[in-house]
Amino acid sequence: MTASITMGISAGDRFRSWAEVQANAARAAGGLAALGIGEDDSVALMLRNDFATFEVNLAASQLGAYAVPINWHFTAEEAGYILSDSAAKVLVVHSDLLDRIAEGIPTGVKVLAVPTPDEIAAAYGVPEEKRVAPADVEEWDAFVGRQPPYTEPAKASRGSMIYTSGTTGRPKGVRRRPSSPELQAAGALDVARYWGLAADPDAVVLMNGPMYHSAPAAYGMTSARLGLSMVLQPRFDAEDMLRLIDKHRVSHMHIVPTMFVRLLRLPEEVRRRYDVSSLRWITHGAAPCAPAVKRQMIDWWGPVVTEYYGATETGICVWHDSHEALRKPGTVGRVVEGAVLRIVDQEGREVRQGEVGEIYLRGPHISDFTYNNDDAKRREVALGDLVTVGDVGYQDEEGYVYLCDRKRDMIISGGVNIYPAEIESVLIQMPGVRDCAVFGIPDEEYGEQICAHVEPQLGADLQASDVRGYLGEHLARYKVPKVVEFSAALPREDSGKIFKRKLRAPYWEKAGRSI
Repeated sequence: MTASITMGISAGDRFRSWAEVQANAARAAGGLAALGIGEDDSVALMLRNDFATFEVNLAASQLGAYAVPINWHFTAEEAGYILSDSAAKVLVVHSDLLDRIAEGIPTGVKVLAVPTPDEIAAAYGVPEEKRVAPADVEEWDAFVGRQPPYTEPAKASRGSMIYTSGTTGRPKGVRRRPSSPELQAAGALDVARYWGLAADPDAVVLMNGPMYHSAPAAYGMTSARLGLSMVLQPRFDAEDMLRLIDKHRVSHMHIVPTMFVRLLRLPEEVRRRYDVSSLRWITHGAAPCAPAVKRQMIDWWGPVVTEYYGATETGICVWHDSHEALRKPGTVGRVVEGAVLRIVDQEGREVRQGEVGEIYLRGPHISDFTYNNDDAKRREVALGDLVTVGDVGYQDEEGYVYLCDRKRDMIISGGVNIYPAEIESVLIQMPGVRDCAVFGIPDEEYGEQICAHVEPQLGADLQASDVRGYLGEHLARYKVPKVVEFSAALPREDSGKIFKRKLRAPYWEKAGRSI
């Protein structure tokens, strides 16, 4: 067992102090400025959690540019869409990912490669020859090392432009307005407060979630700006998480419920092997957590588990602690100070206490946004100055919020948002497919898994393996359905639209839940 790590980032056998990270970020900002990056421009990064992840984010922030994280599972087609839509001028990418997306990188984008470090290469089985960039691609550290530091006053921060998919089948970039220093400081304080980071300078943070997602990105960057000690887990593994908690005396983590499930499935003798008494504040969100799972985690780790509810668009709007979770099983919490929540019916009228309706939110101290290149889509989700992400729920007599279902078809599997429309838009193009419906069904470990019902064209001989293979050529692996069923005729509404609810309902009725 070792003492708390020094202020900086530990990754495998490597360490970089925050002073070094800040110095590299200043030089990187100078280099990016020389490449023509300025206010409202975009710098894309397709990186696992690494030192460069923080340096790119901090450098872009200094220039008033948007950092655009790209899910590193994406295909060339998917990554290319985000690079084009965001008009990114620079892409910083781990070397082993470059071959996979090279054909999707638009002409004129400057590519900088980060050599794949030992711990990430080991976690993902990266061959030695893939860990170093091609000779014609400059490495990030070399680029940074030859730049003079950026010395101009920092521009108004734009933060990250996170791409979140939607019902149109294409991801939408959440593009925030420039934030004033005062608003940025207040917003950072809100986040740090509800994640337990604000008044804990001795915190040791374990980063286990990928920072291409909005919540882990905000959690990691907030911790970085506070200069907290941080440990990067290259890939989530339940026992390895316990090992790192024990070794580094970890106090703070951001977790998704799937991780809870995997931790609880470890044999009792394995769980007892590691000391987790250092844990002080566990934050979770991103997906519903079964009350029984949360109760077991609190029994094991103590009353250190907290939960928040919000979205990329809104920030944190609802929150509660362990004591409230035990008293109000299934709640996602109460509205936080400064946030606004309304639950309305189909006509936009506020429902009565206990009645179910669509949830509209506005977070505190957060600048307004639009969807990049899609202002119309932004207007569609608005109710005055509130927005919805399609969740349906109610509030009880004490103001505690409960989620019941999703108005839209979004699937949340292991804390990852998956949108059926995107999968359907690819699957409908497959030879032999007449029509299709994709939706979420229960999964004990991940919460939900993807199910596809396919109506083949007359005479077509399709197998489930054919469908998965076709989708795997066009989409990231986690978007490929685990369950594929074939129907001679899919059920339809009078309008001709597939009656997806009839397909979905039997799976959930059998599981005894609806979300």
